[in-house]
Amino acid sequence: MPANQPDIAVYLPTLDGGGAELVMLRLAAGLAERGRRTHLVLARARGPYLSDVPPSVRLVDLGARSPVVLTKTLLLAVYMRRARPRVVLSALDVVDSALIARAMARTPTSVVLTIHTHLSRQFEDKPDWGVAMIRRGLIRLLYPRTDRLVAVSRGVADDAARIAGLASDRVQVIPNPVLDGDVDQRARQPVDHPFLRPGQPPVVLAAGRLVRQKDFPTLIEAFALVRSRRRVRLIILGDADPREPAVPPALQKLILARGLANDVSLPGFVATPHAYMRRAAVMALSSLYEGLPTVLIEAMAVGTTIVATDCDSGPREIL
Repeated sequence: MPANQPDIAVYLPTLDGGGAELVMLRLAAGLAERGRRTHLVLARARGPYLSDVPPSVRLVDLGARSPVVLTKTLLLAVYMRRARPRVVLSALDVVDSALIARAMARTPTSVVLTIHTHLSRQFEDKPDWGVAMIRRGLIRLLYPRTDRLVAVSRGVADDAARIAGLASDRVQVIPNPVLDGDVDQRARQPVDHPFLRPGQPPVVLAAGRLVRQKDFPTLIEAFALVRSRRRVRLIILGDADPREPAVPPALQKLILARGLANDVSLPGFVATPHAYMRRAAVMALSSLYEGLPTVLIEAMAVGTTIVATDCDSGPREIL
């Protein structure tokens, strides 16, 4: 038995700038603060939140350079065999590769899978129908064998149970740990953005990865209608997929086609958007699907008005 056997290993693919990555990092930090030996295990150590990993949490980089799930699973199995964590808490792991890794490692580790998105809608959003069917099959095979299944909202839990063929009470609902005691302080920090200077028109704010799920084209179309009637501006915080240009060409083309080049800003990823939220007139969420949108909870905490699509799932449970 390793002398410094971790109580809990929190497993994520990366620390790319998404809401799920942020809440799992906060969870790891909170567990460490409560005296649990905690490892944060990343398939690949990259992402803007790396600098936020506290000294109390040991960062483990599996060094995966391939996006292939099997490669990551093998590396995770090697880690589990060596470190023998008592519990692996896995997130953003749709096919539950942590459970497969445990079988490979032959350790008594308990596996807790946290589900952060509406799986049915995610599968519908994937262009490869065959891959989606394989993932559905793996869910039905593996989820019943997981020690604990946790979903971030009731809608996510019901959907996951339906796909896995489980009773709804087999998936426990535990909302994300989004807020901490520093929200108000972060919201009062200065912001250096020309749209948010005194005397400027009101700002609509959105935040999220520049991917299809967030449906920013619909937000831009809606903003164009509002802009045709009054002076207003739009800021979208977030990065594109690491393999794509900083601003997806289709999004940039739409902004130009609607004559909004001077009224829409995409400054990239911002680790703490609370100061932007506090100064915005409206926080907008245009997603096609979600789990439990972190940005809505953060915006509510700083008192910003919210407009959101009634997507599966999460917004209806928050607002």
